[in-house]
Amino acid sequence: MSAEYRLCELETVSLHVSDQESDHGLDDSPKEVRKNVFEDGGMFSYTNGTVNRESSTKPVQIVKNHVSDANSLSACEEPKVCSDHGCELKLYCSTEGKMICSQCVSDGSCQGHAVTELVTRAAAVRNQLVDVCEKMQLQALRIERFIDRTLTAREKAVQVDANSARERVLSQVNAVREALEDEEQHLLEAIQLEEERVEQCLLTQRAHWTQTLEKLSNARTSLVHKLTHSTDVMLVNANQEIYDRVEDAEGVGEPRDTEQLRMNSECSISKLLVGLWASAILLGPSAHGSTKLQFEKKTVSPLLSLSDDQRTLTFLPKRQRQTPLYDPARFDSWPNALCSPPMSSGTYSWVVDVGTSAAFKVGVCCASMERKGSGNDARLGYNAKSWVLSHYDGDLSFCHDGCNVGISAVKKLKRVGLLLDWPSQTLLFYDPESMSVLHVVKHAFSEPLLAACAVADQSVSLVNLKRVKE
Repeated sequence: MSAEYRLCELETVSLHVSDQESDHGLDDSPKEVRKNVFEDGGMFSYTNGTVNRESSTKPVQIVKNHVSDANSLSACEEPKVCSDHGCELKLYCSTEGKMICSQCVSDGSCQGHAVTELVTRAAAVRNQLVDVCEKMQLQALRIERFIDRTLTAREKAVQVDANSARERVLSQVNAVREALEDEEQHLLEAIQLEEERVEQCLLTQRAHWTQTLEKLSNARTSLVHKLTHSTDVMLVNANQEIYDRVEDAEGVGEPRDTEQLRMNSECSISKLLVGLWASAILLGPSAHGSTKLQFEKKTVSPLLSLSDDQRTLTFLPKRQRQTPLYDPARFDSWPNALCSPPMSSGTYSWVVDVGTSAAFKVGVCCASMERKGSGNDARLGYNAKSWVLSHYDGDLSFCHDGCNVGISAVKKLKRVGLLLDWPSQTLLFYDPESMSVLHVVKHAFSEPLLAACAVADQSVSLVNLKRVKE
């Protein structure tokens, strides 16, 4: 490929010139005068095929080099005589991209091709080189401006933003720290007061029953003495005295343990502390990964259908219900289902997608909970072996052993999150969207628990169980 043809390929080069800058295409006609001014005030012009360098404060090396290279290529590589006809090469065939002679056009291989005079084509190439060099210089100026202005400004902005972010983090942490310190002081004082109250009750009870024991002992000693040292006449005549002492003894009553003699666990419960604790577990780095959580098919009530992946329960209209095979683990009257695996140690969290269901229950129950019949023993939330969050007819409540505690929610829940911490015997219900705590249960769970659901409208689905920590 000739040097002139390679130079013609410059017309495909793009230097990303802005819309304000004109695009100069390759023109086969000679340009009388082309001038380009650079940042330093330097100028070069192209007049009748000659590149002229005008006065400037500093040389524009890139333009000079490109033009001299083109001249060098033309001088060293272009052939002078046509190899086919022996004539001087004065023309340029754009179709084949090579220099030709006049005979190549009249009776040679370039008949009908786009042909221009060599000097005209060379002028066009030089003009294009001027355009390319100008665009390179403009691009260099844009790069310098980008470095000097944009990158410098961005560097300063990054420092400002980073300092602002640090201040924001420190401010938030300090606010949390202050709130925690205040809450710590409040809780410790509440625990101290509760401890003093119980200790005072214990002292009062101890003094009362010690005194009662002494009176009872004295009465018994007196009666035993009378019984063993009195004659028949004396014993009969002491009937009233004996009756009074017996009556006093019978009025003592039986001692019994009461709630007043125990610490009230409510004194150590704090919504702030529970919320931060739950957030630290759910959002912290201590998670051990997901465990597959799914409904046990053998427990699913005939009132429900179970999806193929065993993760979605759907309430069935009466006409679609079927009678499955008998299984002792199956709920036969209430629309319940239980999940596996069982949970008996560590800390777990999982989420139930309740969608737009208007009637559902989510929670946990003991593995030994009754499955058969329509009584409360098999009804989630209505026995001592189940703890559930219930939504029915627009009302949200916590249910356990037949007792309902109303829960206020800002909006309709689309998902319900559960956190079970076995070491602290804590079950927590929360809203996964806002991470707000809905209800907290503290209970001495005595046997392994299973995730449980009930649905009487539309569908509910499980989200993977996460073993937060061992």
